[in-house]
Amino acid sequence: MVLFRMKELAEQYLGCKVNKAVVTVPAYFSDSQRQATRVAGNIAGLEIIRIINEPTAAALAYGLSKNLKGDRNILVYDLGGGTFDVSILNVGGGSVYEVKATAGNSRLGGEDFDNRIVAYFLEDFKKRFGKEVKSARALRRLKFAAEKAKRCLTSATEAVIQVESLKDSIDYTGRLKRVLFEQLCSDLFQDTLDLVDQALMDAGMTKTDVNDVILVGGSTKIPKIKKMLHDYFGNKNIICSINPDEAIACGAAIQAAILSGEKSNKIKDLLLIDVVPLSLGLETVRGLMYKVIERNTPIPCRYTKEITTLEDYQSSMTIEVFEGERSLTKDNHLLGVFELRNIPPVPRGVAKIDVIFDIDTNGILTASAKDKSTGNCKSITIDTMNRMSQQEISKMISNAEKFREEDIENKLRLEVRNQLETYIYNVKRSVVENLEGLSGVECADMIGECKTAIAWLDDNPDCLREEYERKMSELLRSWSSNIRRIDHASYRIKRQRSDGNEQTASIEEVANEL
Repeated sequence: MVLFRMKELAEQYLGCKVNKAVVTVPAYFSDSQRQATRVAGNIAGLEIIRIINEPTAAALAYGLSKNLKGDRNILVYDLGGGTFDVSILNVGGGSVYEVKATAGNSRLGGEDFDNRIVAYFLEDFKKRFGKEVKSARALRRLKFAAEKAKRCLTSATEAVIQVESLKDSIDYTGRLKRVLFEQLCSDLFQDTLDLVDQALMDAGMTKTDVNDVILVGGSTKIPKIKKMLHDYFGNKNIICSINPDEAIACGAAIQAAILSGEKSNKIKDLLLIDVVPLSLGLETVRGLMYKVIERNTPIPCRYTKEITTLEDYQSSMTIEVFEGERSLTKDNHLLGVFELRNIPPVPRGVAKIDVIFDIDTNGILTASAKDKSTGNCKSITIDTMNRMSQQEISKMISNAEKFREEDIENKLRLEVRNQLETYIYNVKRSVVENLEGLSGVECADMIGECKTAIAWLDDNPDCLREEYERKMSELLRSWSSNIRRIDHASYRIKRQRSDGNEQTASIEEVANEL
């Protein structure tokens, strides 16, 4: 759905149909994740002509924008919302981009920093009010506020958050200083430097060999990240001039221009050489990982290894393909399984089988096995257990329009729910701010009813749109007389118009529509 929306935006801007795309993925994406990305593109109506690693794309954008000359080593530090990648590239003559090494963590990013802030505020709330926040809805609101605080700390030394009615009608105000935020996330920041060390070691380089360090991804805006890298690399050039949110997309566009035959002098000689992010191999006796292709091998590539049978007169062989760096396959990731049959029945160790791993320019693996004595061959493009079958893909493509209609309905449902939630909280606020309009008993009753309505929302997160509308109608009828007595004329409801703009409507207008 994300790719389909991007396709729509591109078509609106260009004024023509878009059928092909270059898509970037985190450098540490596994084979199955790359295949899933390709499938997603097909479902969205796009032919994915190339999948490239995000740090590689960023280096391409940087090199073209700076018109690099000579031989340079570039380190790309890519810290996004959910993943972290570091890649080291050699730019030869300003036109050949060769990835020397890559490392990363596909589960480390800005969201982890948000979670640390949320944990701090939850502990602070518990200390001050003696209550634990467990409601999923309240935690979502707190996490949203935590992310805003993190963004604020990019330019300010202190951030303040306010979350209304976080628990039992308690309005929470929390403060977070930049220094404390850096302490909360210090181990996560260090984890990224450990991966930089690993990439340098894999590339056979030291930090003094690096000419430029490029920062990519929204999380690199955190001041501590920049300072940490400045301290680590000494006086190296830390590049913050390119937009960290757009650099990868620019690199993808450059690669797309190259593949589509663009004749511009700027790109006509550009050549991109990427690498395999994880070692690929197969399981041998006692679950050992036998590596066929080592990590950081340049792609495209093709490697052949010879194996043999493990039992006397074995007529078939099951080949399990794994990716990972551990010595035992049980600690690595199973990509797929295929079987070579009709092997001549000979004593163990006599049969000679060639296993061939072939990786294309997209990093997609094809594995095959060939019996040398008979020429019998079995070849497949790796299809992991988590990957969809062609039939499932075809079904999703045919149902794509249906999914989009459901998405529109879901959007309308959530808008109505948000209107209802806004109405309840506004009524509660109005009661508290205009106590003179109601008696003490009436105030207590109204606040109690508001809490009951909020509890109903928490207990019914997936109602149909009509149920939320019915609930809104009931509350409007039930509360209308009291609302009129507490400045009814000034109370209005915000809602979305069909053109996407906001408008306000009085209670009477909404009630009449319903």
